[in-house]
Amino acid sequence: MSTNLNKEFSERDIQRMRNIVTGNTANSTRIQTGYIQKSIEHKEGDIWEENKKTWTIKSGIKQTVTKHDALKNLLQFPLVCPCCNKAMKDIPLNKKMFNIHGTCFNCVIEMETKLKINGGYEAYEKKMLNANKNTSIDEVEQMFDDYFNSTMDSFITEDGDIEKWDGGSIDPEYIKIVKDNIKRLRETEL
Repeated sequence: MSTNLNKEFSERDIQRMRNIVTGNTANSTRIQTGYIQKSIEHKEGDIWEENKKTWTIKSGIKQTVTKHDALKNLLQFPLVCPCCNKAMKDIPLNKKMFNIHGTCFNCVIEMETKLKINGGYEAYEKKMLNANKNTSIDEVEQMFDDYFNSTMDSFITEDGDIEKWDGGSIDPEYIKIVKDNIKRLRETEL
């Protein structure tokens, strides 16, 4: 019985068989060319740009740097107070005081007590009240700016119908009065 071999073996296939028979399975059967990408080792805290992204290493993990990282840092609640190094237990007052002052509730109490003893508490209290007032004024001013600058003349009802509202624009004199009142409130000290 004769067997016909219909397939021809390439030189590469023959060399691969020779390598297998001789036990040199790691030897290559062809030559490749190319380039090796340069690898740069980065350490903890390094910041670099790669593939149009900014990267850093935090706690041994490669992470992208986003525009929201600063916001995330503001919202993080530490395990210990940065001032006294005592545990920041899950107490609502600790969270509230950390968001305002950056310390635990006990450190704020100590600081305010020292201010009362030294006579600086009234100035501190005015500063805190004025900052609170200015934040409220900023919110009201933003609300009025949104209202004055809105150009919507059609609204979608709860039923999904589109209603066209016709009416006059807001009187510029009224806008000026509101802006002047907001400015006067901002300048008023408590």
